This record gives sequence, C-alpha cells and structure tokens, in this order.
Amino acid sequence: MGYVGDAGVFLVDTIFGFYIVILLLRILLQLVRANFFNPVCQFIVKITNPPLVPLRKVIPNWGRLDLSAVLLAWLVKLVSLLIIVSMVGAAISPARLVGLSAVSLIDLTLVIFMAVVFIKVLLSWVAPGGDSPIHPLLYQLSAPVMDPARRLVPPMGGLDLSPMVVLLVLQLSRMLLVRPLTDLVNSL
Repeated sequence: MGYVGDAGVFLVDTIFGFYIVILLLRILLQLVRANFFNPVCQFIVKITNPPLVPLRKVIPNWGRLDLSAVLLAWLVKLVSLLIIVSMVGAAISPARLVGLSAVSLIDLTLVIFMAVVFIKVLLSWVAPGGDSPIHPLLYQLSAPVMDPARRLVPPMGGLDLSPMVVLLVLQLSRMLLVRPLTDLVNSL
C-alpha cells in the first residue's frame, strides 16, 4: 500500500472514529445523567439523532444504557474496519471483524475516560472554576472513575493525586483487559 492508500486509511479511520467517539460520549453522558441542555450535549444529540431515532423504535434502552447507540457505535466501527480491510487488501474472518470492533469500542471508552481526566486536570491548572460549558460535563464524565479514586487517595496537602491513580488504572486496564481480548479475537 502506498502513500495514497495510507492517506485513505487515515481518512476513513479519522472520520469514522470521530463519529464513534461522539456516539460513545452520548452513551456515557446518558449514563452519568448529564444536563442535556448544555450546548456540547445539544451538539452531540443533533449529530447522533438522525440514525438513532429509527433504531430506537426497534431497540429499547436497558435501564439508562442506550442500546441503540451502543449497536450503532459497534456497526459504525465494523463498517470502518471493513472499509480499511478492503483498502489494505487483507483477508479477515467475519468473527474476527465482529470481535475486533467490539474490543476497539472497549478500548476507545477507556481512552475517552483517560482524555476526560487529563483535560480536566489541565483545565484545573489553566482555568480553575471556568464558566465554559465543558467544565460541568468533564466533572460529570469523570465522576464514575474519579470518585472511587478520591475515596482511596484523598487530597494530601492540597494536592489531589487521584487523577494519577485513575490514569494508571485505566492504562493498566487497557494492558490487562484490552490486549488479552485483542489477542483472543486475533486467534479466531
């Protein structure tokens, strides 16, 4: 594969990846009961509603988990992998494609949590207590991973080490959960 093929794979991965991140953010924001009147949430809803509205007629939610958004994220990832595999010219089994798309969604969810924690830490240094609409969303999105860490490692002398613990645990989860799952799927 040459330069053009590499550029094509990059474009497919970037465009599909952006939409998958938006879908995963919608799922996570629903799970943490974020304020959907927030402008960032409104953008996410507007960009994801067109394919989700028809899917919701067929696939119900499971508690607070939006199963139609989960299915759509998985399908978009599956389609992006199919396109990339066909561009590269590789042969891959359908079971492996299905598994890799699911494992990559798990990995991407962990990466989203890592990015949220990292951005939250950066913003606390640069613009503490800012009025940006992203501040409350970052707080809500990071709460499921930060709250247990704060109970485990309380602030010491005004220094909060819990983000470092969370980032460490999330990275270890990627190594000890995602990598073995990827190896398992690749053996199919």
